[in-house]
Amino acid sequence: MTAIDQSTGRVGDVVFAGLARSSGLLIMLALAGVAVFLVVQGSGALGNTGDAVYGKDSIWGYVWPLLFGTLLASVIAMIIAAPLAIGVALIISHYAPRPVAKTLGWLIDLLAAIPSVVYGLWGINFLALNLVPAYDWLQRNAGWIPFFEGPVPNSGRTMLTAGIVLAVMALPIITAICREVFAQTPTMHQEAALALGATRWEMIRMTVFPYARSGMISAVLLGLGRALGETMAVALVLAPSLLVSFNLITAEQSSSTIAANIALNFGNASGAKIDTLIFTGLVLFVITFAVNFLGRAIAVRGVAKG
Repeated sequence: MTAIDQSTGRVGDVVFAGLARSSGLLIMLALAGVAVFLVVQGSGALGNTGDAVYGKDSIWGYVWPLLFGTLLASVIAMIIAAPLAIGVALIISHYAPRPVAKTLGWLIDLLAAIPSVVYGLWGINFLALNLVPAYDWLQRNAGWIPFFEGPVPNSGRTMLTAGIVLAVMALPIITAICREVFAQTPTMHQEAALALGATRWEMIRMTVFPYARSGMISAVLLGLGRALGETMAVALVLAPSLLVSFNLITAEQSSSTIAANIALNFGNASGAKIDTLIFTGLVLFVITFAVNFLGRAIAVRGVAKG
């Protein structure tokens, strides 16, 4: 037996461990490189005013409407996607027959393989146009609520449309994580609840949800991170603007997002404007990193407790 076999195991295990560590280190270096680039290139925008920040008084006056729009679109997406994804995950893991569950899981996973530009084209050419009657109804019957004041554009390109598109895009991530966590619930706990006379829903509420709570939260946060960084789909659906508005069914007073704004303006930017756009990218990077880090931390803590 060789020295490698005696000390660390088979050669294949040693090679695999080295590749895994190298891959993790490479990812960390790439992430650090992106962070350094954004900080170095974007810090010069802190003193920008006037035309360099597209007519705003300061860089923060330019970033704030975009940050607001980014958070608003992402929150809308999570309000729609989270309960739907959890429901689909429960159907796959506890309700549907195995062939149906397998097919449904495959179809949901397939959504993750669709390019974002395709989602954007679907959103602007199909979803937005078909949502106009629903928006008209909301304006007539709930126009007294600031979210649904209108006016409703004929194109349907609104913040609510963008949120729905983002919800569909985040659905596979949340569903995949939730169904894996649900499937890991101890079988004995579930059988004990059923043996005591609990219905299937009561069993899920008493055994599955408490066990999977941290996993569900982390899944939603990771889906939120996906929605925060989306670019092309939102850029195609939303008209560019620098407004702070809670009106979800209008295009005239709707907000935009950081990622979409960068995609739409970077090609025509030069000089100080490039620094401004890079700084907005830095803000988005920090927020997305924080959300994903929080999601991973909650997931790890849940696994440790389990």
